[in-house]
Amino acid sequence: MDRPLRDRQVRRGGTRGPRARDRVVRGDPGRRLAPGTARGRGTGRRTRAVPQDLSEALKEATKEVHTQAENAEFMRNFQKGQVTRKGFKLAMASLYHVYAALEEEIERNKDDPVYAPLYFPEELHRRAALEQDMAFWYGPRWQEAIPYSPATQRYVGRLRQVGRSEPELLVAHAYARYLGDLSGGQVLKKIAQKALDLPSSGEGLAFFTFPNIASATKFKQLYRSRMNALEMTPEVRRRVIEEAKTAFLLNIQLFEELQEQLTQDPEDQSPSQTAGLRHRASSRAQDPTPVETPRGKPLLGGLSRAPLLRWVLTLGFVVATVAMGFYTL
Repeated sequence: MDRPLRDRQVRRGGTRGPRARDRVVRGDPGRRLAPGTARGRGTGRRTRAVPQDLSEALKEATKEVHTQAENAEFMRNFQKGQVTRKGFKLAMASLYHVYAALEEEIERNKDDPVYAPLYFPEELHRRAALEQDMAFWYGPRWQEAIPYSPATQRYVGRLRQVGRSEPELLVAHAYARYLGDLSGGQVLKKIAQKALDLPSSGEGLAFFTFPNIASATKFKQLYRSRMNALEMTPEVRRRVIEEAKTAFLLNIQLFEELQEQLTQDPEDQSPSQTAGLRHRASSRAQDPTPVETPRGKPLLGGLSRAPLLRWVLTLGFVVATVAMGFYTL
């Protein structure tokens, strides 16, 4: 490549390799800027590049899996108000197991510098609220009654592993769960309250209530600022970001399992889903199209057979009556 062409590529922001910061220095294809630095425009000086905040890096890296989680069939139905008591109970039971494990591991590592700045038990922790919800949905002996599904067990197993061997990755799981609860969780609360005809007092929905947070927006700003101030090496930061993706994938597996359980139970359909089934069944019943028999011969539908049968019986009755009349004569 001639030098003028190479110079034009560098001026246009051309790079070698996947990272923009790994730029080729103009005029010397062998020299590369040190990681985290960039050459100042119009000067020969190197300037330190500002690293992306951890909270922004997590948001960007999990954008795709976050969208997948929102578009899971169970969540799509939920957002449409197509949620049943059984489905909601199953979801809340899974959340109880997940939060019980997450918060036990947080307590175990609350003094670790890698997590301590994010320790907000009074404001965020959900286990106590979920215990109230379990009592509402499953009764006083809820601990013996709540299910513990395979997808939930996998989620819990990952949380246990992280808490005991890689506590810095708890940052990723706390981010995926708590900030989501403070955002979309409030919308889901209103949907569930209306769809399930729950009392306005909030019974059965304690999980969605954060009584010690006056402003969710301001608290999320505080939480993100604490995240951005965490001291971690580039390698730890990379693993935290990857673990956040894992957290979302574990949630997607939960949603898929829930939907499969509900689909296998035809009685557990939301009112709109049931109405759709009734409509389709009615449409099939009113269709006069002949049905093919196994031998390929058309068979009249039920509605077309009934009038014919009534006509034959009526004709037979008339004939019999006339015959009896002639006989009596």
